[in-house]
Amino acid sequence: MIKNFKWLLLVSLTFMACNSDDEVVTVIDSSDGLPLTSGTADFSKYVALGNSLTSGFSDGALFIKGQQGSYTNIMAQQFKLVGGGEFKIPYTNDNIGGLLFGGQINPAFGPRLYFNGTAPVPVTGPPTTEVFNPAIPAAGPYNNTGVPGAKSFHLLSPTYGAAAGLSNGTANPYYVRFAPNGTTSVLAYAMSQTPTFFSLWIGNNDVLGYATTGGDGTNPITPATGAAGVGFDGTYAALVNTLTSAGAKGVVANIPYVTSIPFFKTVPYNPLTAKVLGGGNEATGTATINALNAQLYGPLKNALNYLGVTDRINLLSLTAANPLLIKDESLTNLSAQLTAVLTPSVGAQTAAFYGTVFGQARQATATDLILLTTQSAIGAAPTAANSGLGAAPPSPLDKFGITYPLQDKYALIPTEIAELKVATDAFNATIKSLADSKGLAFVDANAIMAQIDSGGIVANNFTMASTFVTGGTFSLDGIHPSPRGYAFIANKFIEAINIKYGSNLKGVNVGNYSILYPGSL
Repeated sequence: MIKNFKWLLLVSLTFMACNSDDEVVTVIDSSDGLPLTSGTADFSKYVALGNSLTSGFSDGALFIKGQQGSYTNIMAQQFKLVGGGEFKIPYTNDNIGGLLFGGQINPAFGPRLYFNGTAPVPVTGPPTTEVFNPAIPAAGPYNNTGVPGAKSFHLLSPTYGAAAGLSNGTANPYYVRFAPNGTTSVLAYAMSQTPTFFSLWIGNNDVLGYATTGGDGTNPITPATGAAGVGFDGTYAALVNTLTSAGAKGVVANIPYVTSIPFFKTVPYNPLTAKVLGGGNEATGTATINALNAQLYGPLKNALNYLGVTDRINLLSLTAANPLLIKDESLTNLSAQLTAVLTPSVGAQTAAFYGTVFGQARQATATDLILLTTQSAIGAAPTAANSGLGAAPPSPLDKFGITYPLQDKYALIPTEIAELKVATDAFNATIKSLADSKGLAFVDANAIMAQIDSGGIVANNFTMASTFVTGGTFSLDGIHPSPRGYAFIANKFIEAINIKYGSNLKGVNVGNYSILYPGSL
């Protein structure tokens, strides 16, 4: 009995020893429960290149909390778990946003927005971030080289950080603020730090600038092909070839279609109900619609019908939501014909004015995209600067979108949307080709944003959607991510890095990041 007991004890100890030796320790900070590893990547010197998305721009401004919550900074904190080094950021001075130029406020760089329960409004307080502060470049170099407003070719420009170029638009104040001098490009600045790993998300502004100006031509799309510094393919190749020239690994992302972001999907094409036109009073709105149909829409519709054009203007409905009046430069200009038809009834001078204003006018349709910033223009009086005439129109033709066509910069029409898609597809083909040829991690941001827009993506039990204000993904400018949106993007970059390089970083819980920044930070 004792002998058997000894054998049982020995067997028991043997199994205990085996179980102890084979025990798997679960690591909660890794994606797979195994010990953390960087795989084949070296994160010891991580440098981030890009535009406002890279910098952490949010709610229409750059501010400290936004910079801290950038997807690049979130990634850098994860990299530190597997040997990543310091990630220096050229922080602004406050959580207000905006810039000072020699102590002077520039209205083009205003404070951030917050939601006051009714609408996005600017926070109060003056900006304190000075562009011309020599202490900022002296404290560099900075790992986050993201420059709000940068297009692909800007990263190659040696004068993009030259203060003298601010007056003619060849320089960018955000880069002027932290650039080491006025002759070093963003790419050269990044390479001077000898990165072992990089992220590059650039090209968004190469199409977005055209889109946010309604395709009016003031901010053209970057050519898809051309030499470095001119065409997107040559420029992107120069960026990637240089960044990988010393053996650095990295991650790149493509460009989402602009139609997937709330800046272009929030304001309806048909907001003109009787209640809206009546300023909240439906009876007043009904009277307004009857007057508009009798004095403007009816005569225009009859004149156009006479010319055989029946699809531009219809009478306003008393019961349905009516479309905005817009200018469509892709239409045949019927100014001369309208003038001739209307002259007998209203006189030559008035007819000529109507012909000029409505020669390419039509009512918007569901295929048009009305810009978020257009919301404040609807019903406002056109000025000499934005009427397209060089003069302010007289009453009653003094209400944008109602009695006067919204001009080109306020909406994207189908031909412009098609241009944007063609360019985006070409840019994305270039990005994917270079990612593959250089063995880089690749984030399909276009597919991700399309999924967010078409119903949302669940992450950490939260649905990331594209609905303005409440969707959780976008900030109050309708373009840049919210705090939670940036965390979600960081996780997608980390997933791509894990797949490509065999690392097992876990990412962050997006539920720990708010949907929007509060008014007070």
